[in-house]
Amino acid sequence: MQNTETTLQLRLWTVEDYHRMAEAGIFGAEERVELLEGKIIWMIAKGTAHRSAVGRTYKLLENRLGDRACISIQDPVKLNERSELEPDVAVVKIDPLDYADHHPTPSEVYFIIEVADSSLKLDCETKAKAYSKAGIIDYWVLDVVGRQLHVFRQPAEDGYQSEETLSEDSTISPLEFPDLQIGVFEMLPLVVKL
Repeated sequence: MQNTETTLQLRLWTVEDYHRMAEAGIFGAEERVELLEGKIIWMIAKGTAHRSAVGRTYKLLENRLGDRACISIQDPVKLNERSELEPDVAVVKIDPLDYADHHPTPSEVYFIIEVADSSLKLDCETKAKAYSKAGIIDYWVLDVVGRQLHVFRQPAEDGYQSEETLSEDSTISPLEFPDLQIGVFEMLPLVVKL
């Protein structure tokens, strides 16, 4: 008996395809999508704790880094020809043209922070693997529910070789800015006590 089962072939998109689709209006204005490993994925809706953490982290880094880096919020970073993500916070090299002619690439990224309220598994597994494969040396996931920071370092083709979880009372320094001390609690939303 012959096996008549066939393997389903997927059409993987390139960043160029993805940009053409956006320019053609294929994605609605309200649709939030990213390109990850050739697949277009829906971005998870952001809650108030998420928004608060992104805002607090942006202000903190902007104040402490000043003109040493550019802080971008939910802007595209082109990892490779099949992945262009929009991390919550990307700390990138200053570009004299303010990235008018391209999105930042891994060689221009100091570190990336994703904020997770309902996306912890996606951020710590799927996105971590994509960032590692692209060579992002310092990747953080701020867990606003668990009030901790997952730190991924030492990228390799099959994922980060170092992963550490810091509690909210810990401090951390980005690899590229060892003089910068950041308290995890400084990035987390404030806790309202009744």
